[in-house]
Amino acid sequence: MAAVVFGVVLAATALQGLAAGGAVGAPPVSTPNLGKVLNGYVVGSLSSGRLGGPAEIFKALTYGDAFYDEPALSGNEEPGTLLKSKKVDVMFTGVKPGNLDAYKLMYVTTGLDGTTPEISTGIVMIPRGKRTAKHKLVSYQEANDSVGAYCHPSSQWTGGDPLDGSSWSALGPLALMFDKGYSVVISDVGNNGDWEPHGVFAGKYAGHAQLDAIRAAVRAPAGLDEKPAVALFGIAGGGVGAAFAAESQARYAPELNVRAAVLEGMVVNQRNFLRMTNGSVGSGFGFATLLGLEPKYPEMKIDEKLTPVGKEIADVFRTQCQTPAYFGLPFVPLNLMFKGGQNPAEIRAFQHVYDDNLLGRQAPKANVLITSCAKNDSPMSLVPAKDSRDLAAKYRAGGTKVTYAPSDCSLMRSFTDLYGWGTDLFGMQTIGWIDHQLR
Repeated sequence: MAAVVFGVVLAATALQGLAAGGAVGAPPVSTPNLGKVLNGYVVGSLSSGRLGGPAEIFKALTYGDAFYDEPALSGNEEPGTLLKSKKVDVMFTGVKPGNLDAYKLMYVTTGLDGTTPEISTGIVMIPRGKRTAKHKLVSYQEANDSVGAYCHPSSQWTGGDPLDGSSWSALGPLALMFDKGYSVVISDVGNNGDWEPHGVFAGKYAGHAQLDAIRAAVRAPAGLDEKPAVALFGIAGGGVGAAFAAESQARYAPELNVRAAVLEGMVVNQRNFLRMTNGSVGSGFGFATLLGLEPKYPEMKIDEKLTPVGKEIADVFRTQCQTPAYFGLPFVPLNLMFKGGQNPAEIRAFQHVYDDNLLGRQAPKANVLITSCAKNDSPMSLVPAKDSRDLAAKYRAGGTKVTYAPSDCSLMRSFTDLYGWGTDLFGMQTIGWIDHQLR
């Protein structure tokens, strides 16, 4: 239990927000103090929780949960159809918090075309004792960039993959969401137990999976209203899916009561992202992005373009969770892994994929909060700041009410204000804005 308390404190003491600009009448994007993070709900859940037994912990860390065995689809299933659900205990680093119910979900979503049925899994968590939990739902896409199997949220929150950075970065936001009385559904963006590489970076697919997770959560025996007030929340890799979900919701899932979307640190233009990460501290994540696109765009034929060393690295990455694998190529120029020293951002065969994943073609119906680094002045500034500003302008031009709250990601701030610097990375400064939208 000490590990979870430490994790929440770490997430909290690394978090603070910076608000700037925004839609008229929007509440400020501001920092929750430590007392709001270590709130009564969190303290009560940890106090009433227990440590998992050795057998429980070991089982959670192993592969092969039969829940992920897929039924055959007829091809006529409606998006969001719940195929099966399973009541589970939330467990993180061996701790099973009290006051929290959860269900694993397997449901139907669709591919890039928005019509071909596919299968995804996920998890919905419902805080006990919160009157609003059945009425308010956050569809949360973590900073989960894993291409491998058993690396995704339904594993992370039931005891698997405890070292993944995306789950640790979610501790603070989840603490605030549960205290606010929100239920939270998180899609795996694919079947968590599928050993084939996951297409987590294909934005249209990720957006469909996030919207269909809401439909499935409502149909699960979790006690949610048929039409809860919904906020979409996505950060980093998850921010891409959340943005596509926001853009397509009015067409793809018009019956959902989506009122708001938080888009944080997301890749607006994957071509620009590859250019910026190439040779940076985030080189591994740039390479993983390509591998997370290929399952939905097999015509990329990445292996044919890689050097022998590049192919060996790709083969490893395709089976791994983001921690520690994707942190393993800092400052390595990606050109070194491609034949002829090609820059993957410029490879002609990839250009239509980048174009297909470009954000900003459709203005969301819901109100939107965009928060990303204000300047390209830090090793953590992996998404060009101008891309986020341009996205905000496009959405506004299309009629979306946008709050643009850029973050100070500078290296100097990380030394002088770690609390504030981290908040902008993890998204805890946005919860007050969400609360305003869901009233």
